[in-house]
Amino acid sequence: MSKITFGMAIHDAIRNEMLRCPEVYLAGEDVGFRGGDFGEDMGLWAEFGSGRVVDTPISETAIIGHAVGAAAAGLRPIVEIMHMDFTGVAMDEILNQASKAHYMYGGKVSIPMVIKTTGGGGVGAAAQHSQMLEALLAHVPGLKILVPSCPADAKGLLTAAIRDNNPVVFMSHKLLMAQKGEVPDGEYVLPIGKANVLRKGKDVTIVSWSKMVQEASLAAEKLAAQGIDAEVIDLRSLKPLDEETIIKSLNKTGHLVILHEAVRTNGFGAEVAAVMAEKAFDCLKAPILRVTAPDCPSPFTPVLEKEYLPNADKIVDAVNQILKK
Repeated sequence: MSKITFGMAIHDAIRNEMLRCPEVYLAGEDVGFRGGDFGEDMGLWAEFGSGRVVDTPISETAIIGHAVGAAAAGLRPIVEIMHMDFTGVAMDEILNQASKAHYMYGGKVSIPMVIKTTGGGGVGAAAQHSQMLEALLAHVPGLKILVPSCPADAKGLLTAAIRDNNPVVFMSHKLLMAQKGEVPDGEYVLPIGKANVLRKGKDVTIVSWSKMVQEASLAAEKLAAQGIDAEVIDLRSLKPLDEETIIKSLNKTGHLVILHEAVRTNGFGAEVAAVMAEKAFDCLKAPILRVTAPDCPSPFTPVLEKEYLPNADKIVDAVNQILKK
């Protein structure tokens, strides 16, 4: 085990897979000489050369489009979209090409590509560089969506994504990139579609992913001081979704709070709530609550952004609300 940053865990996963498999390559804006927007690609260009670490033009359409063709031809591209907000520029390539090729060609063509991107607020990046759009992409059949919350999961899940024969969207949060944690050395692979129970509890289940997992864990500590025992589940994978782990928890707690940074309406939390209402309704002792950002663009002003984002105190309030019902 080594204690490294989230960004370095990403670097390790990419480097290990490029060494292992000659078909793997990295492409995107500033991934080469600059080493990525957060330095996670630093050194790869010098080690593997411009043929396998490719600085692209500022064109998300070209970045995703070329990767679809390369993957169909037998390569395994990792393509970087610098900010999650910019996936909208390449939505046709994601929505109609990468995600559907395997189906439309009767299973004869696979698209083993990874779309690596970064989102989230908290750094004053304003409305066009702060969004979490996991729900938008999770709505597309044929895509897998991974949202790690710690360095070890980043390495394990990205390795699994690169090895997968389907298109995978790997989402990091800006505020996680510099955070450190224990990460296994060498080869490390986590299964896609398996949630992680970070804290066991008997009174309420808190489900979250990405950066908000840290707020959920902090809320659980505050609730413990009130005598409330919260179970915290980090989904890690939104699609496929580990329904079984959530249902197992609800059989014990009977209460569910879902936490995500994205805006409320049609956020992925609504999908989790709907699945649990369908499959675990008899377990529920109170209505499901969601703690989310409000339905408005992310503010630029720091004081407004702080108010805009969900936090541990808002989770504690939600838990106290449902436990009183």
